Amino acid sequence: MARPRRGQRVLVPWRLISGAYSDAAVAVYIKVAALAARPEGCTAKVAVLAAYLSMSKSAVERGLRELAQPHPDDQIAEVRTVRRTLPGGTGTSALRTVRLVETRAERWVWIPVAAADSLTPRQLRAYAAIAYAVATRHPLALAELGGVLRHHTGRTAGQPLTERQVRRILEDLAALGWITVDERAGYRGRHAYTVHSAPVQPALTADTDDGSGADDHDGSLAIEDDLGTGSPDHAAAGGPIRRRRGTGTARGPVENPAAADTAVPPPALRAATASAPRPYDGPPLQLSPRVWRVLEPVRHLLPSLSPYVARRLARAVGALLDEGTEPERLHARIEHRYACTLPPRDIGRWLIGAALPRHGCHLLACESGFIWRTGATCQVCTHNAAQRRSGTPPGPPPPPTALPA
Repeated sequence: MARPRRGQRVLVPWRLISGAYSDAAVAVYIKVAALAARPEGCTAKVAVLAAYLSMSKSAVERGLRELAQPHPDDQIAEVRTVRRTLPGGTGTSALRTVRLVETRAERWVWIPVAAADSLTPRQLRAYAAIAYAVATRHPLALAELGGVLRHHTGRTAGQPLTERQVRRILEDLAALGWITVDERAGYRGRHAYTVHSAPVQPALTADTDDGSGADDHDGSLAIEDDLGTGSPDHAAAGGPIRRRRGTGTARGPVENPAAADTAVPPPALRAATASAPRPYDGPPLQLSPRVWRVLEPVRHLLPSLSPYVARRLARAVGALLDEGTEPERLHARIEHRYACTLPPRDIGRWLIGAALPRHGCHLLACESGFIWRTGATCQVCTHNAAQRRSGTPPGPPPPPTALPA
């Protein structure tokens, strides 16, 4: 049994997401629709579908039964199953097909098949509802999302989810990298969402702990690696010496107390010696691997930076990565701005103040008027630019329509 194509999307009717179907039925529909797009159609057994979706066989069977029931609006089932097993039990597995979605007559949304494979049925339904709201430019409220998800079993069956439960689902989707939530950045303080067709993982932070390569903690940062081994032979050959030098003080008893007293400096001299700054004799500053990957487009400019500026630059890059900015996004931002800028006079000031900051509107996914990863034009920036051209004071976009049931 061949899996669906990598990066495949399926067209899901909105009535399936917002209707009375269970969460498992939505996941089963996406997987069946993906397999039905092959030339041979969907011939996967229930056990195979359950393995693809990481669900139990009973949950898949219940979802198939729901999808086989005629819809109350047009008496058409979402999934049609043709049995091909003989009465004696021999034969092949059933052939399943999905109905043709009328894209001009009903509402629908594109959903990646990978979401059905990696998300739980409840998370998948929430992801589909958010994707539909983003596609229709509808500022989605938590109460509306809770009404779409709602409870399907128990004493609370049919009741919407609470805002606290919805927030927990959003946190899980954001942590998995399927959506990006800009809290209170949308219409009238609602959340603004960015839907990803593939999970976007946060930047790795394993190299920001202790060590000489840390970019936002204690430690040293360097432009060039220290090739010394720290062995006495290397030090004798003119290489770097140890950070801690031997004091040469005798550990045994003093034979001549008078001579020992004369060797001790007076208190004033001891205080002056203790207050004098000790010159740095450790290894040179070193950039961590993740910071070095971000600054790769301007690597030829880094040797001219002082250790202080290099440390500030590394900490600024590390702060952006810790906030969730993708390394490839920072890499592309610096590369584009350096290509469009004349040679800067102050390289450190340009890197920290001009090359790293994000340009655009309040949406975190906006990158200088375009949505990162999709390349689509940012609607908020377009709306603000139109208001500036017309001379009208800036204001919110027109009120949206209600999310359809």
